[in-house]
Amino acid sequence: MGTDTVRAGSADEAAERRREQRGWYFYDWACSVYSTSVLTVFLGPYLTSVAKNAADADGYVHPLGIPVRAGSFFAYSVSLSVIVAVLVMPLVGAAADRSGRKKPLLAAAAYTGAAATTGMFFLGGDRYLLGGVLLVVANAAQSVGTMLYNSYLPQIAPPEERDAVSSRGWAFGYAAGALVLVANLVLYTGHASFGLSESAAVRICLASAGLWWGAFALIPLRRLRDRRSAAQETREPTAPGFRQLAATVRGMRRHPLTLAFLLAYLIYNDGIQTVISQASVYGSEELGLGQSTLIAAVLLVQVLAVAGALALGRIARTHGAKRTILGSLVAWAVILAAGFFLPAGAPVWFFVLASGIGLVLGGSQALSRSLFSHLVPPGKEAEYFSAYEMSDRGMSWLGPLLFGITYQLTGSYRDAIVSLVAFFVIGFALLARVPVRQAISDAGNPVPERI
Repeated sequence: MGTDTVRAGSADEAAERRREQRGWYFYDWACSVYSTSVLTVFLGPYLTSVAKNAADADGYVHPLGIPVRAGSFFAYSVSLSVIVAVLVMPLVGAAADRSGRKKPLLAAAAYTGAAATTGMFFLGGDRYLLGGVLLVVANAAQSVGTMLYNSYLPQIAPPEERDAVSSRGWAFGYAAGALVLVANLVLYTGHASFGLSESAAVRICLASAGLWWGAFALIPLRRLRDRRSAAQETREPTAPGFRQLAATVRGMRRHPLTLAFLLAYLIYNDGIQTVISQASVYGSEELGLGQSTLIAAVLLVQVLAVAGALALGRIARTHGAKRTILGSLVAWAVILAAGFFLPAGAPVWFFVLASGIGLVLGGSQALSRSLFSHLVPPGKEAEYFSAYEMSDRGMSWLGPLLFGITYQLTGSYRDAIVSLVAFFVIGFALLARVPVRQAISDAGNPVPERI
């Protein structure tokens, strides 16, 4: 009977873990729509047009009395949102670890971001300042929410399951992004047949992302549960602002191999984020492709990223996460090198390139997240994932800088795009040197059989 009781308890525990994992996937399903429809497709051009409506005769708007060229307002707003997120994430992460109550903080971040995104429905006429404020709030809230969401991974999945669980989460996010983007594009392209102006259609698309985010965030908030470790009982009070960020970095210095992984991730992820942000510029300016082609390519990337995340997750089961990530970095470098030779005015080859990006995009990001989860000391999940999230969102400026400088010096977007190969070569070299088994052991975690 004793053995039967233990087996029943183990089965119940496994069932509860699966239920919690399924709930966790749905946060990616909820918030990824914001990244796809709002940031990637609709908000940049629309907010820029609103700012231009409010501009003076010289093309400037004046938020808080500061002269800003209308065409730069969106970029500056995104940059400000990153600064806000960098200041808030370590503070929230340390508070979450200290209290063990991540779920209320996740709820606050999710519904702050969802409310701000839904409020973009009222962004019309010359209300550029409202748009900037809503963008800063939504973008910062998404960063904080994603950090808290990621920090659940070591708690809901044992080491042998993390690659698969992380990959499924990314796949859910890309699937939701593709689904809503299709619906938005139907509404946008056929706005006249729905009796809507183009502006109204865009505002509905923006607001729908916020409603989607808020509705589906209910699922993880119902299924995830908070945990409090013994180490958290003695945690010191959270320091404010930059002091908490400095304290987090000082604490990470005790785990130099974890920092070594973060450095490698910062480099190659900078390359990934730059490809995502600059591919449309390359397609329109160098290859002469139209907006409809570029949007179709974004949708193709979203769809194939689902299959790519799941496929690389399965490959990691056999070959280990580190080797699979290294292989994906080789694929990234090959894709960019091939992009240099794409003929202008040939959308078919651009779609081939987008297909390659989609297949490696989700997997390289999902496996990086799961590998990092093994390197986090127990009880410091949110604090360490705040540093990871800052590497993901707050530090990706070197790539765009290199892209811009290369174009300025050569006048060629082909040279600019191929210059990004350096990030994947350097990231590969740095990651290859990290002894991940030792890093996992030094962090105080069990070492999986295959990593």
